[in-house]
Amino acid sequence: MPLSAAAPHETTIAVVGAGRLGTVLARALRAAGFDVRGPLVRDEIANTSTTESTENTERIDIALLCVPDSAISDAADAARPHADLIGHVSGATSLDSVDFSIHPLQTFTGTEAPDVFHGIGAAVAGRTPEALATAEQLARALGARPVVLDDAHRAEYHAAASFASNFVLTVLDAAEQLAHAVGIPRDEARDLLAPLVRQSVDNWVAVGAKEALTGPIARGDHTTVARQRTATVPLDLEHLFDALADSTRVLAERPAA
Repeated sequence: MPLSAAAPHETTIAVVGAGRLGTVLARALRAAGFDVRGPLVRDEIANTSTTESTENTERIDIALLCVPDSAISDAADAARPHADLIGHVSGATSLDSVDFSIHPLQTFTGTEAPDVFHGIGAAVAGRTPEALATAEQLARALGARPVVLDDAHRAEYHAAASFASNFVLTVLDAAEQLAHAVGIPRDEARDLLAPLVRQSVDNWVAVGAKEALTGPIARGDHTTVARQRTATVPLDLEHLFDALADSTRVLAERPAA
């Protein structure tokens, strides 16, 4: 297409998929001035792209698929007769079935305000220069920062996102369990640990993991580490502790950059 930055209301976008991201994305695109249809369930795009006369069909400019990865191919097939460009929001799936992709590097609950995209990264890709330009312009219209991602590196990129979000939550849940085991209510444990988590993240952003690392492993305090491990056994967290401790030792011993 690419999009008209001066007149986004002239661009029709069908958001297909009414899950967490689809709901927030439709809200944000509408707030950015686009003519948004949805969020729709997959079979609704045929109905929303036609007028009362079957001989006079109104094509959608963009169909944006916010469906599970396993459903992208079928959803793209359903949308193809009704949309000029088709994109998906997956970070892990290739462009085999679509024209472009835009993956917001953020976690969503479905209740966020439209400005949740402001300032975040968005991995974009396109099968043609026009499609890539559309993905980049959509990202900027949302307030995000587009970063071009090719299919050959999707696995590494998506794994990085999982380490930064999903796996962090696994570690935080383990911390919450351990605090709860000594009698601290779970909600209070989260309140107590949250400032430590936030400061650790701030330090990582500022100086990187090697320089931000503190604690008994960084100090070489093997006795304290052993006591910590013993404390994890009753909660069946010793295997997670061992894996994290081993990786943390490697980090502590890494030569300075």
